[in-house]
Amino acid sequence: MSDPSFTLGIEEEYLLVDADSLSLAEVPEGLMAACTSELQGQVSPEFLQCQIEIGTRVCADIGTARDELKRLRAAVSRYARDFGLVPIAASCHPFADWKKQHHTDKERYNALSRDLGGVVRRMLICGCHVHIGLNDDPLRADLMRQMSYFLPHLLALSTSSPFWQGQDTGMGSYRISVFDNLPRTGLPPQFENWQGYERSVGALVDLGVIEDSSKIWWDLRPSSQFPTLETRIMDVSPRLEHTLTLAAVNQCLLRMLWRLRRRNQRWRIYDPFLIGENRWRAQRYGVSQGLIDFGEAKIVPFPDLMEELVEMVAEDAAALGCQPELEAVCAIASAGTSATRQRRAAQAAADRGLDSEDQMRAVVSHLIEEFHADL
Repeated sequence: MSDPSFTLGIEEEYLLVDADSLSLAEVPEGLMAACTSELQGQVSPEFLQCQIEIGTRVCADIGTARDELKRLRAAVSRYARDFGLVPIAASCHPFADWKKQHHTDKERYNALSRDLGGVVRRMLICGCHVHIGLNDDPLRADLMRQMSYFLPHLLALSTSSPFWQGQDTGMGSYRISVFDNLPRTGLPPQFENWQGYERSVGALVDLGVIEDSSKIWWDLRPSSQFPTLETRIMDVSPRLEHTLTLAAVNQCLLRMLWRLRRRNQRWRIYDPFLIGENRWRAQRYGVSQGLIDFGEAKIVPFPDLMEELVEMVAEDAAALGCQPELEAVCAIASAGTSATRQRRAAQAAADRGLDSEDQMRAVVSHLIEEFHADL
């Protein structure tokens, strides 16, 4: 087999809000039509009518991914403005009520509503998915087992959903709490090979439980459409540059694991029970409390973890041409994630004497500014 391409593909889900009230708004047909006309298959409706999803083309490198995301974000924002709306890229709207939302009238989403019942109604959440090109199925299965160790790190760096229905949940990512109520979510099983993965998925397909592997929503999965590994654990990032940093981390980690494999080495496989504890710490604390280093048997502060990570994959970042984007993880680890900044925006509004409702609107205003900061 030829060496993997390690190409990038990024999908982001946005919420549409009314520019005046800052409340959620349904995507008008005219807005979707305008976006579809310009973006030609790179935009689609999502499960709820207040959501819109974009996806880049296959990107050879992080610079191409930046150009793609800028173009896509700018187009959605430009057309939304014509309807008095504005997009935000946060995994939960700070004060919206999920009970007042309606799902998109599309067969895929109608089927989800029928199949999943009440739990799917709470899916007022948005995520970011990063695809990395790997041209060999056995390689995808092997690297999925090893990459699982780093999923909590990616979640911690991305946390952007501290508020839910006007309340501070105490979480960095409340989105994960909502998403985990669905079946076939969470950490991927530890399949020993591609055949084991195919047997397990095939058992559900043969029974008619799912039609294909696209109905498996693990934190990391082999894509059903593309020759990629798709990382799905991350909250969506308000800032475009932070999305690119997360994509670069994904890209570098998978290249590092492939590099070890070529040398007949590998990352140690840890029990999902242990990885799950770090996943919980990331979900709860973001980057503020550190993660467990199971080899060292201690909790390591997140800035220290990121310094180690940058050094560990330096060779890979140089080969892929994404050193600046990778090294930005240290700034996120030190300064905090979107969840940190959202809480600061709420506190600043409280310090100005605003009531709780206006504090949450201040958070939405902050998210609007961050969405447009890098365009």
